[in-house]
Amino acid sequence: MKHLFFTLFLVSLIFSSSFITLTAAAAPTSTLTSIPTPTPTPTPIPGSCDAMCKTRCAKAGIQKRCLNFCGICCSKCQCVPSGTYGNKSECPCYRDMVNSKGKPKCP
Repeated sequence: MKHLFFTLFLVSLIFSSSFITLTAAAAPTSTLTSIPTPTPTPTPIPGSCDAMCKTRCAKAGIQKRCLNFCGICCSKCQCVPSGTYGNKSECPCYRDMVNSKGKPKCP
């Protein structure tokens, strides 16, 4: 008698799991919504960042470091403030970029 109940229980489990799988497979799919693709940031004209950063870093004490960070900031922000110091209000992205210590990243 125990074997009969166990067999019936096992068969009902198998039957119910296959029924659930069939139901899930037959469920209607939801309509797909279009995922907006992010607009790529335009890359600066080749050499324009180099020229602008060369002007910006003309009076820097450590030229190589200034040019490196200015190039990073220019490629992300697409602008470099005029002059060799200050004027960061001309380019808010450039002005607001900070390093891991919270200090300004862009020269």
